[in-house]
Amino acid sequence: MSEPDVLVYGATGAGVIAAVAAAETGATVRLVEPGRHVGGMVSGGLSWTDVGTLDAIGGLTRRFYELVAKHYDIGLFDVPGPEPHVAEDLLTSMLADAGVDVVLGERLTGAEMDGDRIRAARTTAGRHPAGVFVDAGYEGDLLAAAGVPYRVGRESRALYGETWAGRQPAYRPSRHNFSVILSPFEEDGGLLPFIRPPELDRQGWPAELLGEGDGGLQAYGFRLCMTDRPANGRPLEEPKGYDPGRFELLRRYLAADGAHDSAEGWLLGLRRDLLPGGKCDVNSVGPFSLNLLDGSNRGYPDGDEETRQEIRDRHLAYSHELLYHLQNDDGVPAWIREQLSGWFLCADEFDDTDGWPHQLYVRDGRRMVGAAVLTEHELLNRVGQPDTIAVGSYNIDIREIERTWRYLPEYLDPAPPNATGPVSRPGVPAVFNEGYVSVGIEPYAIPYRAVVPSADDCANLLVPICLSASHVAFASVRTEPTLMALGQATGVAAALAAIGGTPVQRVDVGRLQQRLAADGQPL
Repeated sequence: MSEPDVLVYGATGAGVIAAVAAAETGATVRLVEPGRHVGGMVSGGLSWTDVGTLDAIGGLTRRFYELVAKHYDIGLFDVPGPEPHVAEDLLTSMLADAGVDVVLGERLTGAEMDGDRIRAARTTAGRHPAGVFVDAGYEGDLLAAAGVPYRVGRESRALYGETWAGRQPAYRPSRHNFSVILSPFEEDGGLLPFIRPPELDRQGWPAELLGEGDGGLQAYGFRLCMTDRPANGRPLEEPKGYDPGRFELLRRYLAADGAHDSAEGWLLGLRRDLLPGGKCDVNSVGPFSLNLLDGSNRGYPDGDEETRQEIRDRHLAYSHELLYHLQNDDGVPAWIREQLSGWFLCADEFDDTDGWPHQLYVRDGRRMVGAAVLTEHELLNRVGQPDTIAVGSYNIDIREIERTWRYLPEYLDPAPPNATGPVSRPGVPAVFNEGYVSVGIEPYAIPYRAVVPSADDCANLLVPICLSASHVAFASVRTEPTLMALGQATGVAAALAAIGGTPVQRVDVGRLQQRLAADGQPL
């Protein structure tokens, strides 16, 4: 294979758009994907994607949604999103129309460096030299291989002076937290499954440490595509090694007075005919959902492939076991079993993975520390950027970080009469889901400096997904339409840098902005 001008690693939605944009700007482009599918989460279960304002969707991202509308013969944005297999077909057609060379099934193993430039990306099947590289993966593997600095997980409140950074009050009420007091302990005193052991203070109390950074990641999970039409359903078999006792916390929650209502879909977010074809994109709704909150995802961003596969398998097994449990276990109220027994995995989706999505929802990966760091301040204060390349508009949406427990201090036992010094006795322990934050914002500018490394770190790499942003800011940027817009910007910039023979930091931003605006990208 001849050497392309631009190599994009990761066929996510952003990666596809980056490749198409680079090709349409005049560069030769190769797109390398470690998996067997194109689209990432766009075709991997996240059909009903979060959108702040539709006015922020333009350019190639809007072209994709126009193709969706044309496919279903409906108006633009008349459905929340396409079926997964339709999304993959449409993205694949965009790549073919642009003449992008697509290589599937090659996982990155390293980067060959020549000073401050990547000379080639090494993969499980060989090497791919190129002039400019775009890391469009959810994990940030290429930027890490190139030695570009990065952070993982939530930082402290003090690092950037952000109000919403760091550890959050576990007790904070929300629809994703428990509204009833549930003990986290087994009868023998051990911790129930699916709860992460908290750090304890000197008195043996779970430590709050509000605002501290702990590397915690937003929950991972699988966004399932399900249907209530039996003719297109896959029977759900009992999972291997299934143990209903692992769901004791769920049993207690469902048995608690006032813990739930009878509205259909309240537990998993199931909605009939949400998607075309009688399907539903199953989101993580409520305190006990498809989000796995035991902290097992923390080893994923920096993990090797074996570690990552173990984490994927753990999350998939949890999803399978939870669905099976809700549909079959006698400890689940009959009306819930009856509702959920009418839902199936789709027979016409994810055929090579038995109806389960091929993409783990990696809400947090690495985040580059680049030429500029986008923070909460730029979002909440709508700071203008001279080098704007895209507009974000979704709220700051930090999903739950972990399921943990706390002692409720208002239930403290008094000190015994014969106490001779300070006494702290545990009160009532209760389970909480910690970390969820949702803060509304207005549309804001995302600067070019946030998608390029510092000049001393790497001269020919652009990063649309694992961009230079704080954990708080990334919680807004991470929506697929915004990432796809950043994909377009980095694709055009990569082509300009490759054709012009300039470092990415010296791309003519005015020319880049003109090209983006001409293609309909909101700035």
